[in-house]
Amino acid sequence: MIKTQDERSQVMFSHDALVDRRFHFGLAPKRILIVGDGPLANNLARVLVGDRGRAYDLVGFLSCDAVHVGRRIVHPKVIGTIDSLYACVEQYAAKAVAVCLEDPRGIMPVDTLLDIKAMGVEVFDGHQLYEEECGRMSIDELKPSFLIFSPGFRRKRLVMFCKRIEDILGALVGLMLLLPMLLLVALLIKLDSPGPVLYQQTRVGFRGIPFRLLKFRSMRQDAEVEGVQWATEADARVTRVGYWLRKLRLDEVPQLINVLKGEMSLVGPRPERPQFVEELRTFIPFYDLRHTVRPGLSGWAQTCFRYGAYRQDSHTKLQYDLYYVKNLSIWLDLRILLNTIQVVLLGTGAR
Repeated sequence: MIKTQDERSQVMFSHDALVDRRFHFGLAPKRILIVGDGPLANNLARVLVGDRGRAYDLVGFLSCDAVHVGRRIVHPKVIGTIDSLYACVEQYAAKAVAVCLEDPRGIMPVDTLLDIKAMGVEVFDGHQLYEEECGRMSIDELKPSFLIFSPGFRRKRLVMFCKRIEDILGALVGLMLLLPMLLLVALLIKLDSPGPVLYQQTRVGFRGIPFRLLKFRSMRQDAEVEGVQWATEADARVTRVGYWLRKLRLDEVPQLINVLKGEMSLVGPRPERPQFVEELRTFIPFYDLRHTVRPGLSGWAQTCFRYGAYRQDSHTKLQYDLYYVKNLSIWLDLRILLNTIQVVLLGTGAR
């Protein structure tokens, strides 16, 4: 659930970056009703209300329980029950309905939905509309059947072949062009603090197989003498040179070697450490789906969301990662690479 102004602004940022975002120049917002008043309905409502493009005008919610009628959820309120769907569509001149029922068995107004759809009213699955409007998948209350029957998650051989060629060419060109700078960075690291220039760290990769990720060392040599820790804001373990390497994302450049070796891709979900994966998969649903593609040097989450290090950030990051895994394409990769350049130049999201 989006709880802070910061997260609302992140939704707006990702909204601008969508590949297939619909434009509504000169058109009035489409009046929409949400069927349901649970977590998914709340999350979708916050996205629609905070949408700067105002593609939709949310007029209210329909609850399963009459006792909730009149209760305010986000900005609009519960204006009726599910049984009054047809009447509410007519009364409020709704042109769209989003079904956000956590458990639709026995309460889904199938006949009414068919009737209003035949009248020209658009009917959306709440999860699908949420995904289209903010570029991430709502994983709370998401049923496996939605993923199983979803039109996404395709792995066409031609696309995966082109993606691998993209990785090899991009990594080779990047290493050749950046070689003088990499030598300078290595010298600065050596002069700034004792310890090796490169730092190897075990990460979880494609199909859950661990690999050794390369980074320029940005922390003190004794940074994890007390054990594995999440990175934090203003982390005292970061060196002077390391601060700028992280801010400009230059500490990640040696991973181009991991890309050449086939352990990583230029674009994909960022790989996590095994200790964190074990922790995160216990409380974040569908977490291991991010391991069905090669991890990336950059990713959709990195260009749409701030640098995530805490558990609550990982929950949001996974929503962006699953959007990428579901909609993987060369065009989406190119868009992410362009956005990555913007993120690096602006220094946003670094920690």
